[in-house]
Amino acid sequence: MKLQSLPLIMTTPSRAQLHVIVEKAPKARVPDLDKRKYLVPSDLTVGQFYFLIRKRIHLRPEDALFFFVNNTIPPTSATMGQLYEDNHEEDYFLYVAYSDESVYGK
Repeated sequence: MKLQSLPLIMTTPSRAQLHVIVEKAPKARVPDLDKRKYLVPSDLTVGQFYFLIRKRIHLRPEDALFFFVNNTIPPTSATMGQLYEDNHEEDYFLYVAYSDESVYGK
C-alpha cells in the first residue's frame, strides 16, 4: 500500500527532508525493521543511510545487507536527494528494499 506524501519537507532553507519507505525484500532472511517510514536529509549519502539501517536491524559486521531501488543496487556515494529525484514514485515516496542477497526477490 502506497501512502500520499508531500514532495519535500523543508526544515531549513538548505536542507530538504525526503520521505523514504524501507521494506524487507521478498524472501530476505534478515530481521524486520522496527519502523518503515523515514524522513531523511537530502544530502545524506546512500552509504550513510545504509549504515543507519544496519544499526536499526542489529546486523553483525560480517552479515551482508543490500539495498534495492527499482530492483537496482544504488551507488553508496550517491546522495539520497539524487536517488529520490531519479526514483521517487508518483506518491512522492522513495521506496527502498533491503535484503541479505545481492539479487532482488530471489
